[in-house]
Amino acid sequence: MTILLAASLLPPLYLLWKVYQSDKIEKEPRSLLFTIFLFGMLSTLPAGILEGIGELVLSHLPIWNFMPEGVAMRVFNLLFYFIVVGGSEEYVKYQAMKRPTWHNPEFNYVFDGVVYGVTASLGFAALENIMYVFDTGLLTAGVRAWTAIPLHCIAGIFMGHYYGIARAAEMRNEFQIRDQMLRRSILIPMIIHGAYDFIASDESEILSILFFVYIVILDVVALRSLKKYSRNDVRMF
Repeated sequence: MTILLAASLLPPLYLLWKVYQSDKIEKEPRSLLFTIFLFGMLSTLPAGILEGIGELVLSHLPIWNFMPEGVAMRVFNLLFYFIVVGGSEEYVKYQAMKRPTWHNPEFNYVFDGVVYGVTASLGFAALENIMYVFDTGLLTAGVRAWTAIPLHCIAGIFMGHYYGIARAAEMRNEFQIRDQMLRRSILIPMIIHGAYDFIASDESEILSILFFVYIVILDVVALRSLKKYSRNDVRMF
């Protein structure tokens, strides 16, 4: 049990530490990050409820009766993974990030948003990983350490980046920009997450290859973006 728990928690905690170290100007209080991480873990429950409701509603849409079975399955998966799964999980992680931080005086640099977004996302990923690994074993831990866990971290990077820009815009009374950035803070991670799940769910050989290409591209883009966001960090007030 101890080995399984360690295998579940080490990957998300390692990535969280790396992003925390990227915050070069002013480190965030660990007590605040612990709260966000805990909120991220707890957000797995409403995510599961929303996904269950979304899948039920989607499966009862009448449009499936007018499509060939193969086409219907692909369209269903497209809507399910992009809107139901991606939408549900990224929305609850967004709320786990926003509630303890939006009006928090510690939120005084744009890059702080990246730290918060990653912390909430990896809190979610940590509990999700524990459930998967305890159910299916160490092999799952190894696979998810290179796939699902980085995916959550990457989604959190972009979520937090736009979130930080939104907070800075509000401080300048630029409310239209704020609202636009907050929408991006959810929509961009939804697209990243939905594409990952949709490609991974398809059994065709071409998409299996595309899955690994997608992961590599995501990793490269996210790492470069993280360095850029850290390097260009600015104080809000």
